[in-house]
Amino acid sequence: MFGPGSPGLGMPHGADEDTPVFVISVAAQLSGLHAQTLRSYDRMGLVSPGRTTGGGRRYSMRDIAQLREVQRLSQEEGVNLAGIKRIIDLENQVEALQARVTELAEELSAAYAAADQAAAAVHASYRKDLVPFRKQNAMVVWKPGKRKR
Repeated sequence: MFGPGSPGLGMPHGADEDTPVFVISVAAQLSGLHAQTLRSYDRMGLVSPGRTTGGGRRYSMRDIAQLREVQRLSQEEGVNLAGIKRIIDLENQVEALQARVTELAEELSAAYAAADQAAAAVHASYRKDLVPFRKQNAMVVWKPGKRKR
């Protein structure tokens, strides 16, 4: 029933770190926090677990890691919960912006490739547009006109 997952923990087959699988009591045990603390963090928006159709909380491994990080920032770094919320929001914003930069870089790369192909097609068509002509020897005689003063 359990397959490979995070170090030291088995995850259900087919689950990844974002799959909400842990009930609040298990999440509390895994994070080293009290279940009431998890409920409080959920209300504050610090860690928002998935929900079952009945409304029960289900925590993923990513949620557990985030609970541990909230605890670390609070205990070791002395950051208050409002500061932690701001840090989490900024980290999420950075993550979203990095994803958008990646998207735009891929679009730009595709546009450059399309432009290169279009330029190559134009250059390839040059030979088709040339019209052959016979080389002729011609002489042009120039006679300067009278200068006007």
